[in-house]
Amino acid sequence: MKIASPEYKKILRQLSDRIVAAQREIRILNALKWPLEIKQHFFEKHFQEPPNVTPETYDKNPLGFDPGNKTEEFYSIERDIRRQLGQYSGVANIMLRMCREYREVVRLLQARGTPDFCKISQELYGSSEDAFYAGAPTLQDLARLVTTTLDKCITETNFFSEKRYTSEEAVSILGDRLNIYFETPEAPHRVKLSDEIIADASAGAEWIKLRKNAVFGERELRVLEVHEGWVHMGTTLNGLNQPVCTFLSKGPPSSTITQEGLAIIMEIFTFSSSPRRVLMLTHRVTAVSMAEQGAEFLDIFNFYRQLGFSEDISYHASMRVFRGCLPNNGAFTKDLSYSKGFILIYNYIRLAIKNGLSHYIPLLFLGKTTLEDLSVFSDLIQEGVVVPPKYLPPQFKDLAGLLTWMTYSLFLNSLSLENLTANYKGIL
Repeated sequence: MKIASPEYKKILRQLSDRIVAAQREIRILNALKWPLEIKQHFFEKHFQEPPNVTPETYDKNPLGFDPGNKTEEFYSIERDIRRQLGQYSGVANIMLRMCREYREVVRLLQARGTPDFCKISQELYGSSEDAFYAGAPTLQDLARLVTTTLDKCITETNFFSEKRYTSEEAVSILGDRLNIYFETPEAPHRVKLSDEIIADASAGAEWIKLRKNAVFGERELRVLEVHEGWVHMGTTLNGLNQPVCTFLSKGPPSSTITQEGLAIIMEIFTFSSSPRRVLMLTHRVTAVSMAEQGAEFLDIFNFYRQLGFSEDISYHASMRVFRGCLPNNGAFTKDLSYSKGFILIYNYIRLAIKNGLSHYIPLLFLGKTTLEDLSVFSDLIQEGVVVPPKYLPPQFKDLAGLLTWMTYSLFLNSLSLENLTANYKGIL
């Protein structure tokens, strides 16, 4: 395959940098957050009245950019991509799709507090009713099956579940582990304390924040290490390491599904996850599905309370569903990304191995990728436009174990569980 010319790489780099610069001001979750007084009022009313969220609530979260100008900026980049790269270039199509998605994100944020918000969210992140193929089970079906199965085995090993580390100890432990993973033992930690976050932990592109005075268990630290560190932080750093396609360091909504699915895959491949953790993810699917079908905030809040969660956890879990919406209208469907992404990536890995394309699999860590683009990135590596990922988990650095696992998986999935149940009836 022909190596790309320096002039071609220069054009790509300039266009890529423009996408990175244009999206920098777009902060989706900041634009959708609810102020603390909303929660305080909800608790003062003893959970009998829905949160007092109106379109004006979101107006208090400044976007930091002019929507019209930002939309035109992406249109301008699109025109230059077509003019300079043509309409049939694989990398051009990736960049054009990113621009279109960012324009949709601008439209999403303009629609905060309106019925259109949910519709645009479904376009960007999908719906709980989406099928994986004609006649296939939906995410709702997954949630029902997982909930029924894992409810029977919810117990966990005490050592891993016990909250035994202070936030200061957790920062030190997690920071040391990530420094080893990123091969920078003497570098400053990528983990820090914060008294500004509500959850026990919050992760961005470059930092993992742990809430001051929170207490952590070994399992929580392991999940943070592989989910936030190895995947989210690792793919960001791999994207920043790209000499030409710098857009790989930034993730549009389509890459969110790949990112979160890959993070859940790593939790499972490293045996860091747990029934309780998976149940929380599938409860999010159920909650989004309920909201898409007309359930209101109080319905979702009571759904979590009936499952035994505290008022605080139930509030924040419900708030995730209604961010950007009103408490009685629609859903923000981003939380489907975890389960949807897991299914899509797991099946992609199985099929890549079956079809002799296992060399595509490590490319999931190139940066903020999507499944449909991996073949294009494989070609770009051959052309010298993209460099392979620097940071790879052990399971993807040496594919021997993964190849073995998935090869057996191909056969095991051909067996009928109903027939096995009948045959194993006498010993179970």
